Amino acid sequence: MKILQVTHRYPPRAGGVETHVRRVSEELVSRGHEVTVVTADAGADVSRRERRNGVRIRRCRGVAPGGAFHFAPGVARVVRNAVAEIDVVHAHNYHSFPLALAALGGGSRPFVATPHYHGSSADDVRDKLLELYRPIGGTALRRADEVIAVSEWEKAQLKSDFGVDATVIPNGLDVARFENATPCERSRPYLLTVGRLVEYKGVQHAIRALSDLPEYDLLVAGSGSYREGLERLAREIGVVERVEFLGYVDDDELPNLYAGAAAYLTLSTHEAYGMTVAESLAAGTPALVREAGALVDWADRADCLGVSAVDSGTVAEAVRRVVELDAPATPLPTWTEVVDALESKYRALLSSDAESRP
Repeated sequence: MKILQVTHRYPPRAGGVETHVRRVSEELVSRGHEVTVVTADAGADVSRRERRNGVRIRRCRGVAPGGAFHFAPGVARVVRNAVAEIDVVHAHNYHSFPLALAALGGGSRPFVATPHYHGSSADDVRDKLLELYRPIGGTALRRADEVIAVSEWEKAQLKSDFGVDATVIPNGLDVARFENATPCERSRPYLLTVGRLVEYKGVQHAIRALSDLPEYDLLVAGSGSYREGLERLAREIGVVERVEFLGYVDDDELPNLYAGAAAYLTLSTHEAYGMTVAESLAAGTPALVREAGALVDWADRADCLGVSAVDSGTVAEAVRRVVELDAPATPLPTWTEVVDALESKYRALLSSDAESRP
């Protein structure tokens, strides 16, 4: 098959959707398919046309106010020019314009959408922009021949907000990479958080809980604009000596960090899946999650614990409970299984498309 993947950004840009599209695309190439990725992230630091691990990449120049939406009219043009040569258009990320532009340019080709939809934004301005965008995004989703949700929570949100019936195919994981990790050794037991340092990720709640958890340090992996505020909080409540900001952590070192932690904490308010939770569990470390967004799905597992309140006492008590859990309690989905399911969807759409043609 010849497959066009459309997304807002692609590696070396980092992020959950970026990783999802890369792993799916590279796995499809390894199975003999031709995959081209069209993005809205052209810049001086990347080539407009390149090939990475067998995947062809076309980057269009776009505008991303506040790092969001990624409006790039060239995406529609590239999709429209390529559509005669491809079998399937698969677009990602409702929260950026490339998905809608792919729907516009895809013509009559089978169109698949994976929205990675989290319903709202933690930023008031972005939330208002999302409301203005909703008629466009909703039309694009309803145009899709198949909508893929990465969690049961997302599936329910898509039905509620857009009347769209989605099929759940979760994010995959390179399970062996994490389950074979060598635990990081430190002089004191530690808790771990991983992700961008922005307020909605909830790292501040983990820091506050340290006041009631004198036996633990907290390692914070990731970078972002909220780091200064988090460092100030740690000083104000007197735990600065027990919080270590690691900044960006290399992919080769991250599994060892997970494996060495007593527990992994993610107290975010807006997630469509929760990839870092899966990574932690695969490394053998139980997870404490906030019961918000798609993280509610993880709270149902025997190796995770969910909290609805994030005051320091509640989080601290939950940490003491979650460290006693064994992980992983049940198998985690692999990228091979994810692409198996996607291939099946692509072939079914192509078969239906062929039958409908005169």
